[in-house]
Amino acid sequence: MKTMKTISQQSERLGPDFARFWIAQGASSVGGQISELAVPLLAVLVLHASAGEVGLLGAVRWLPFLLLALPLGVLVDRRRRRPLLVSSDIARAVLTLVVVALAFSGLLTLPALVVLVGLLGAFTVLFEVGYQSFLPTVAGREHLERANGRLQATASAAEIGGPGLAGLLIQALSAPWALLAHAATYVVSAVALLRISTPERQPVPTGRSVLRDLADGLRFVGRDRYLVSLVGFAGIYNLFAQWVMVLFTVHAVRELGLTAGHLGLVFSLGAVGAVLGAAAAPTSVRRFGAGPVLVACAAAECVALAALPFVEASWTAPVVIAVLVVVFAINGAGTSLSSVVALTLRQLRTPDRLLGRVNATMRWLSYGVIAIGAAVGGVVGEALGTRTGIALGCAGTLLTVVWVVASPLRQVGDPRGLAVHDDGEAAR
Repeated sequence: MKTMKTISQQSERLGPDFARFWIAQGASSVGGQISELAVPLLAVLVLHASAGEVGLLGAVRWLPFLLLALPLGVLVDRRRRRPLLVSSDIARAVLTLVVVALAFSGLLTLPALVVLVGLLGAFTVLFEVGYQSFLPTVAGREHLERANGRLQATASAAEIGGPGLAGLLIQALSAPWALLAHAATYVVSAVALLRISTPERQPVPTGRSVLRDLADGLRFVGRDRYLVSLVGFAGIYNLFAQWVMVLFTVHAVRELGLTAGHLGLVFSLGAVGAVLGAAAAPTSVRRFGAGPVLVACAAAECVALAALPFVEASWTAPVVIAVLVVVFAINGAGTSLSSVVALTLRQLRTPDRLLGRVNATMRWLSYGVIAIGAAVGGVVGEALGTRTGIALGCAGTLLTVVWVVASPLRQVGDPRGLAVHDDGEAAR
């Protein structure tokens, strides 16, 4: 049996290829944050979409995780992962440019935007599954916690600059200009990935059908109580958080009177909490243990969102913005810190030969529900109003806390104690 090094024993060097991987992920994160605000505002401000239509757009964006994550997980385990990542970046850049061209020419319609967002979502699934499976090759399994912490901190930092940049571009120019900047980030990511030189082992053909390989990933997750607990954590929270957020953009613009610039400011300043949460991951886990950290994060991120329905349009704009910044800062700190811990646990619990399928299974289950949350949230907001819809979604997020407290996750100390190797043997 192999012995896992303690955190203090590990080298701090992650190498130049990790730096390139880091740049690629950072560029994609910035682009993702730009589109997070630009796409729904494009629908609301240019296409005059209703709450239900914005909900439909959100559902289509995440639907590929429900439909494609599992078969793409098999593909990721059967192919070298870097070429798949590069291909997905190039495809997303091209599709984003199509949206921009249609918007500038006045030919963009809601059905066309829905189709293009769905196609973008399909390649995003491939990138998400592939990048989480490629990271152990680039950084080394013994450095995963620190590598994930840096990647999550970068993603959180992108949440500071991305929405602010998007809001500025939309306010000063238009939503299509913001999406043009998004397309450029995909190009940066692809170039950085092409410069990675770490050799990647060619997967050995299994000789089995896609369905059988796919079933292996599902079985592996279903038999591991920690992975099942992580699925529940992410699935419950993502369902109701997306329900809330798909309504929040409409509510903020139409009920609270916020502009695109205001929203960009709120999300940017609120994301400071996410940066701090990601940066605190190694220290927090070392001091308190992974389990207590996950419980605290679940409570913080859910309770913070519960303040949203109480924000009043009668308050002055600075007060509204200040309250929303605090809400999203606390929520961001919890989600960012818990994401680092959860992803590290998942990667340590999974042999490399199964990483693509396990990551895909986790994405399928935990991200697939986002499409459902977006659709249901849009319907509820359309029927009962955005404030009531947000309140019901916030109440649902509190089920996340109940799940985590009742799961074996709360008893986890050092994540490395749960690590397995390619032969399925647990580390000691």
